[in-house]
Formats: sequence, structure tokens, C-alpha cells
Amino acid sequence: MRELAAGYTPPDFAAVPSADAALFLCAIDHRTAYERPHLVEGEGPYTGSALLWALGLDAERRRPGFLSASRLATIDVDEVADVFGVRGETVAGPDVRARLWRDLAGGLEREYGGDAAGLLAAADARLGGAGGLIARLVEFEAYSDPLQKKSFLFAKIAARRGWFEPADPESWEVCADNVLMRLALRAGLIEQGALAEVRAATREAWKRVAVDSGIPPPVLDDLLWELGRDDPDLLGTEGGDVREPPRDPGLIWY
Repeated sequence: MRELAAGYTPPDFAAVPSADAALFLCAIDHRTAYERPHLVEGEGPYTGSALLWALGLDAERRRPGFLSASRLATIDVDEVADVFGVRGETVAGPDVRARLWRDLAGGLEREYGGDAAGLLAAADARLGGAGGLIARLVEFEAYSDPLQKKSFLFAKIAARRGWFEPADPESWEVCADNVLMRLALRAGLIEQGALAEVRAATREAWKRVAVDSGIPPPVLDDLLWELGRDDPDLLGTEGGDVREPPRDPGLIWY
């Protein structure tokens, strides 16, 4: 991992214009089910999660303030399907994503002054622990994942953009998604099993790697996802020709 990290530069997320945009797009960043890659405003082609982000950020550019609590508090399924529609297809479960956005927008308005900046300020530079950013995000349905995949993604973006500087960096964890599960399984770091077991084991294994290698978990997370997305054998096949457990369509975080 140290050899890979030596030549790696993690993303700076400069395309994300605000903490609100990051918070709302992370909230719906789960299985997209797009069947084909697509260009967005002449750039790409994008697939999966990258396509969802490209379309969401394009909507924000065309309609500044779209990705905000005041705008999304009443959004419906048809508008979500339209925003994330591209050349004859759209994102899976637009009704679920609309519900997650409404819940998040309502919570921000009730508890944090209606924006992500209020949420970040309330965390008082704490990532973990009671009252920290991760614990506060759990208040919202979109961020209710027991392994906090979306929460750590949002925290990572906020930190890179300079909106949040955690005073407890030891609280960082990797995001246990399908790419990181696949790499851990094929490298022989973890054993096959049920989805919940494999996800938890994946996060624990990569945290150990982060500690042993000296690579901060957010950087390790990016490195593994970017380099391993198209190369499942990035770290070898000690564990055999295996894949991550099948997706559960009912989960809103995988």
C-alpha cells in the first residue's frame, strides 16, 4: 500500500461547490443502476455513482441553490427522476431518494439553521463521539447506515474542501463499499460471508492497513476505490476469484 500511495494524489473535490451540495449528494449516493455510461455537458463518460454526482452538480450549476434544504424540502419523485435522467434512463428508486432528501432537508431546517454549515459548526471539530459529526448525521435516514459509509464520505469531502477540520483524526474510517469489499476478499484479508459480516470485516481490515501503513483512512479509501474499481486484482488474488456479496435492493447505503 505504501508503494501505491507514493505515486497517488487523492481528489480535492474542487467540483463540489458547497457543503450543502456535498451533504445532499452523499445522502443519495447508493446503488444507481444506470445501465450505460453517459456524457454530461460534454464531459465523461460517467457511470454509476460518478454519473449521479455529475448530473447532480450539473443541476446545481444550472439552478444555483438547487442542492439546499429550502429547495429540497418538498421535492417529489418526478423531479428526482428528471434531474438524474439522461438519454432514456434515470437513477434507480427516485421515490426513495426524494424521501431521503425531504427528510434531510427537514432535519437541517429544524436543528441546524437550514444548511450544512450549521451542522458542521455544531459538531465543534469533532468527527467521532457523542455530538460529533458522525453521530449528528445518524439523525437523518439517509445517513443511518451502522457502518457510516455515506457519513465518512461527506466528512472526507468537507475536510478536503476546508469546511471541516476534525480534531480527532483517529476517528476516521474507510467507507465499506462494494469496491473495497471485493479488494479485501480477493487479497485474502477477510473471509466470505453474509453482507453485513463482510462489510464490517472490510472496514476493520482496512483500518488495520491504514494504521500499519501510515496512510490516513480517507486517502487509503480514495486510493483503493479509484485504483481498484476497474482492477479487482490490484492487491493480488490470495483469497481466490471471489466477489463481494450481492447487493440488497432494500438498503439505502449500498
